[in-house]
Amino acid sequence: MGGSEWISTSVPYLAAPSGAPVDAWAAEAAAEGRRGSQRIVQAGEVEAPEAVAELLGLSAGQRVVARRRIMYLDGEPCELTDTYYPVDIAGSTGLAGTAKIPGGAIRLLADLGHVGVRVREDVTARPATAHEREQLQLLTGEPVLQLTRLTLDGADRPLQVDIMAMPPRRQKLRYEIRIG
Repeated sequence: MGGSEWISTSVPYLAAPSGAPVDAWAAEAAAEGRRGSQRIVQAGEVEAPEAVAELLGLSAGQRVVARRRIMYLDGEPCELTDTYYPVDIAGSTGLAGTAKIPGGAIRLLADLGHVGVRVREDVTARPATAHEREQLQLLTGEPVLQLTRLTLDGADRPLQVDIMAMPPRRQKLRYEIRIG
């Protein structure tokens, strides 16, 4: 990743944007004078990984819609993001395909009547897998930060699980929480 430290914040990705369709990642990077892009490498129905099934409240082996993306900052890979949705929410929508979604997934979900109102994020550091080392161009032995985000609606129904892997070098996660 070229340039200085990148500060990542979740807020721009959690609310459905109003107005014209926008790529939140590209807009966030552009606001910092950088170039953000992404490539969707796979989308469709898959068997839910055990941890994802548990977070979504599904039975082991149940199918989900998954979207796998590689995020780039200034042309270099900076994050791998796998997003999972229950099939009954996303099965016959643009979320099941590899085309970009105008306005983003959060906006599409909102248009379908599925609005996230609460998010839980867990961040851990762990060894990178061989796939992550290759895709993120990591050095041997370099770990990744894994951010797991669960989005729930007003009835506490799980809508979406994101699992992101990113190199910790020059990465800073920022959380701002309103407490009053």
